[in-house]
Amino acid sequence: MDIILLVDYDGLGKAGDLINVKSGFARNKLIPKGIALRASKQNISIVKEKNKNIERQKNKESVKYDILLKKLSKTEITIKAQVGKEDKMFGSITSIDIQKALELEGLNIDRNAIVLESPIKALGIYHIAIQLAESFASEVKLYVIKS
Repeated sequence: MDIILLVDYDGLGKAGDLINVKSGFARNKLIPKGIALRASKQNISIVKEKNKNIERQKNKESVKYDILLKKLSKTEITIKAQVGKEDKMFGSITSIDIQKALELEGLNIDRNAIVLESPIKALGIYHIAIQLAESFASEVKLYVIKS
């Protein structure tokens, strides 16, 4: 039976692919779970139209991300931290603190996009990775100074 995949499925293909599978597998699993559609002329045209819309949306997002990445690459933020003896910090700098500092610069970034392996616990200069989407990443320069 010929079907059109609506989502990526390991071992079969990617969304939008036209593939041939056993009819029982298609009727009992793929079609009821919304993973695939029968490959009729109408369904093929619907899937093609959806793919065009998805491509347009990706292009719009790509332009938006490119502008934001240029701003991020030029951005330097400073966070003041309280320190004790021997410049040892009280607490640490987390992705939430970095997000707040970026918002003060006029950049609204989701805190989950800030890639921070562990909280920052020392004064210094850091390069923080920002992963906006799968193929859109940049770095921000962070200065952690005494308050």
